[in-house]
Amino acid sequence: MNRARHRAHARRDAGQISVLIIGLFLVTLVLIVGAVDVTAVQLARIRLLDAADAAALDAADALDERAAYLHGLPDAVALSNETVARAGASYLAARSRPDGITQWTLAPGTGAEADGTAVVALDATVEIPMTGGVLAALGRSVTIHVTGRARAPLEP
Repeated sequence: MNRARHRAHARRDAGQISVLIIGLFLVTLVLIVGAVDVTAVQLARIRLLDAADAAALDAADALDERAAYLHGLPDAVALSNETVARAGASYLAARSRPDGITQWTLAPGTGAEADGTAVVALDATVEIPMTGGVLAALGRSVTIHVTGRARAPLEP
């Protein structure tokens, strides 16, 4: 009787481990895909931040001649929102977009601060390697916003 019971119990459990294996495989697959996509977005963010910093460095010496002649040069290069935006846009136009970035634009907030700091804000759309097609089919995309700051102080 014990053997018959054991056989009946074994038949009911047959195939149950395959469901567990499939479930664990799916969880592992989701974790791997998520890790790859998050890493790609983070790398694109770092590359975009490098570009914003470089554009801000280039814009930090974009002298606003009118302001310089009117007010002089106290402790930093005289900047204006227009000269910073023009220099930032020129810098970005001369460079190719970094890997993983499909488009970039100057964002609101680009300009000059009162202390002579050039601020370049960038918005970019990021390409996601694994789930990008799914997001595109849903009409979605991943956008990153970064800001770079630089100042060109003058020494007496």
